Amino acid sequence: MARLRPARTCRTPNSQSWSRYSLKKPRKNFVRAMPHKSILVFNMGKNKEYDMKMQLCTKDDIQIRSNSLESARQTANKYLESKLPENYIFKVLVYPHNVIREHKMATGAGADRISQGMSLSFGKPVSVAARMRKNQPLFMVMTNSKNNVVVREAFRRAASKLSGHYSVKVF
Repeated sequence: MARLRPARTCRTPNSQSWSRYSLKKPRKNFVRAMPHKSILVFNMGKNKEYDMKMQLCTKDDIQIRSNSLESARQTANKYLESKLPENYIFKVLVYPHNVIREHKMATGAGADRISQGMSLSFGKPVSVAARMRKNQPLFMVMTNSKNNVVVREAFRRAASKLSGHYSVKVF
């Protein structure tokens, strides 16, 4: 079974973005088959009136895969649900549009003789990622101001699942 490459191989947004996928004009697609998105839920919690809003923001330009976003979302939401049951609104503010391509090559003993692949080849779509700019918010939590410490801990746990550096902004 093929494994995912490490996040360091695709976390810098230094290449051209590939996201064109059209249902109406499939012949004009740059991407023939769109990889599935791991993250499906973007809004969690109970809608009430809250007096504080906190955001987890990036400190630099980065590209985050959808499976990392889903892992961080589950971690933060599980912690918030255990500490603040139905006393928060949690939103994921980014959507993974960018298609990550990979040129799969054989590895292991003797692989150099069987895989003489083209260098800098286009590759096949493997996963999708969200491209983020510096200081762009990733997650947002609305709750009461007395729950400040709980939300900061949830963001700390979520940031440990993501590559890059993050900061918390309070509104």
